[in-house]
Amino acid sequence: MVKIEVPEDCNVILGVAHFIKAVEDLYEALVNAVPNIRFGVGFCESSGPCLVRHEGNDEELRRLAAKKAYEVACGHSFVIFLKNAYPINVLDKIKNVPEVCTIYAATANPLEVIIAETEQGRGIVSVIDGLKSKGIETEEDIKARKEFLRKIGYKLG
Repeated sequence: MVKIEVPEDCNVILGVAHFIKAVEDLYEALVNAVPNIRFGVGFCESSGPCLVRHEGNDEELRRLAAKKAYEVACGHSFVIFLKNAYPINVLDKIKNVPEVCTIYAATANPLEVIIAETEQGRGIVSVIDGLKSKGIETEEDIKARKEFLRKIGYKLG
């Protein structure tokens, strides 16, 4: 199991792609999705030299994405850390990258990546995204949810 703690004011996206050019295609998808987005991408190459490839337009996030991708070290997985954007702003672009096969999580929550390992290599089995549910929302909670969505501009006033 690998823990991924998400820095303050950031989100993380964890997925799997299938080809070395994914790291550059993910870069292009992200930089074209949202003005002023800041991000780093780490991509695990699972053949040839088996290196963690990395790109980004924020050096701190790029280093963090490469470090976490190396800790995960599962065939063709990728880790993206985002600032100045939410996953909802970029997921369609990422899913449309031809090499992308799966998105496991897109969140600001801490992740636990459950990994299986064989003689051949490692693979992501699943992820634990955030905390266990504590109850069912009340009318007051519904009101607070709706106010929050309007406050951040995702729903009309």
